[in-house]
Amino acid sequence: MHREIALIGAYIPALVPLCIGGAALTWLIDRLLARVGLYRFVWHPALFRASLLACICGVLGLAVYR
Repeated sequence: MHREIALIGAYIPALVPLCIGGAALTWLIDRLLARVGLYRFVWHPALFRASLLACICGVLGLAVYR
């Protein structure tokens, strides 16, 4: 895969759309985990959400750039 994507004549890094997709995926997983009730066992929910976003974006980036 290319390292840049042309968007309206400007080149953006391929990680930008991946992180946007990762944020959407994180939101879906967050809603699922909240519905199941996992956040009762998490010490700091905001930190858990941020680390979930970082992990998902990292996995997506590694999958593309590998």
